[in-house]
Amino acid sequence: MKKIGVRIVPVFLILLGISCHSLKNTKEPFDTNRNEAYIDSMVNNALQKGFFPGAQIIVGSKDSVFVLKNYGYHDYSKTELVKTNDVYDLASMSKVLGATLVAMHLVGEDKISLEDKLGDVVGVYKNTAIEDLTLFELLTHTTGLKSGIVFYQSLLSTSNGLPLLSSQQSEDYTDSFDNMHVNNNIIYDAKYLTFEPKDNYIQIYKNMWLNPEFYKTVYDKIALASTNPRGNYLYSDLNLILAQQMMEAKTGLKLDELAKEIYSELGILKIGYNPLKWTSEQDIIPTEVDNFFRKDTIKGYVHDEAAAILGGVSGNAGLFANATSISVICQMLLNKGKYQGKQILKAKVVATFTKSPLAKKGIYRGLGFDKRKPDEFYEKNNFGHTGFTGTFFFLNPNNDRFLIILTNRVNPTRTNKLMYKDDFSPKIWKQINN
Repeated sequence: MKKIGVRIVPVFLILLGISCHSLKNTKEPFDTNRNEAYIDSMVNNALQKGFFPGAQIIVGSKDSVFVLKNYGYHDYSKTELVKTNDVYDLASMSKVLGATLVAMHLVGEDKISLEDKLGDVVGVYKNTAIEDLTLFELLTHTTGLKSGIVFYQSLLSTSNGLPLLSSQQSEDYTDSFDNMHVNNNIIYDAKYLTFEPKDNYIQIYKNMWLNPEFYKTVYDKIALASTNPRGNYLYSDLNLILAQQMMEAKTGLKLDELAKEIYSELGILKIGYNPLKWTSEQDIIPTEVDNFFRKDTIKGYVHDEAAAILGGVSGNAGLFANATSISVICQMLLNKGKYQGKQILKAKVVATFTKSPLAKKGIYRGLGFDKRKPDEFYEKNNFGHTGFTGTFFFLNPNNDRFLIILTNRVNPTRTNKLMYKDDFSPKIWKQINN
C-alpha cells in the first residue's frame, strides 16, 4: 500500500462542519467497509496501470462523510503525496461549481431571469445572430453554438510558414500535443501578447500577458458561432462563457467575486479561481505538460486554454478546489440549498436547476448540471458534472449520496484516456448506490 501512496485521512472534518457520525434516516444503510474496499481496489488498479498519478475521493450523504481518502502522488515522479489540502484543476466541473451556482443565487434573488436575452443584457451582442439567446438556453446547452473556439491559436503563427500542428512527427514537428505534433518555429503575436507585465494587460500565464483589445476578436467570433439548430442539445464551452458575461453585466461584479460570496457563506476556503492568489504552489496539483501554447508544465494556472485567455476566470473552466470543499457544496445541494442552518440557495431554485426540463425532447440535461439518460450507471434524478482533467462529482437525491473523484489524468498528457475506457468513475458511482 505504501508503494502507491494511499493515505487515509484522519477524521478532522468536524472543523469544516462536515459530521462523520453514522447517517440518520438513511433509506439504505451504507456499508462503509465494503464500499471502501471496492474503491481501494479500483484506485490501486488505476494507479498501477497509469490512469492518473493520484486522486482525492470522498463519498458522503447530506449530513455525513463515509469515505475520505487520498491516493498516490502529484505526478509520476512520486515525490509529493496527495494531501487533503491539495487543490485540483476542476476543468468543466467549474461550469456547475462556479457559474451555475452563481446563476442559481442570482435567479433566487431575482437579480437575473432565465428568460433574459443575451443581447438585452450584454451590449456587445446586440444586433448579432445570437442576441435572442436566453440564459435558459445557455445553461441547457440548447443554443446551437459550436462546441468551442480555439481562440488562443490565433495568437500563434510560424516563422517557416508551415501549419502550427501536424499529424506526423518530423524534423519540423518534434514535440507532441494531444495526438498531434507541434511546429518547432512557433511565433507569438506581439500585438496582443507580451512576456513582461504591462499596464492594463491581463495575465494569462506566469510569463504571459494579453492585450485586452484581443477580446473584441473573441466576441466577434462567438457572435458568429451559431452554426447548429437552436433548441437541440449541443454541449458548448461558449454557453457558459456567455452566461458569465450576462451575470457580470447584471451585477457589475466579476464571476470570481460572485462565486466567492457563496463560498464564504459556506465557510469553504480551498476553492476558487487563480489558486496562486489563495493557496501555496506546493498545494496545487499539476496538470498537462503543454508543449504548444505555454511551453511548460501547467501548475497553478488553468489548463483550459479558453479560460486562460480570459485570465483564469471563466464560466467554462478555471476553478480549483479540494474534494473537502466540494463535499460541502454537495451537502448543501442535497439539503435543498441549506447548510448548517443557513439557506444558501432557495429550495425551489435547486429543484428547478437539477431537473431535466427538456426530457420530453430527449434532452436530459439540467440547468448547468449534467444529467444522463438512465442506464446501468446513472438513475433518472442523478446530477453532477465531469471535467476534462479527470474530475467527477455526482449526487443522488433518491438516497442523498454523493461521490467526488478528483484526478489529474492529463498529467503528463491529455492523450491518457485510460480512466474513461475503464468507466472508472461511473463504476464507483454505481457501486456506492447499490
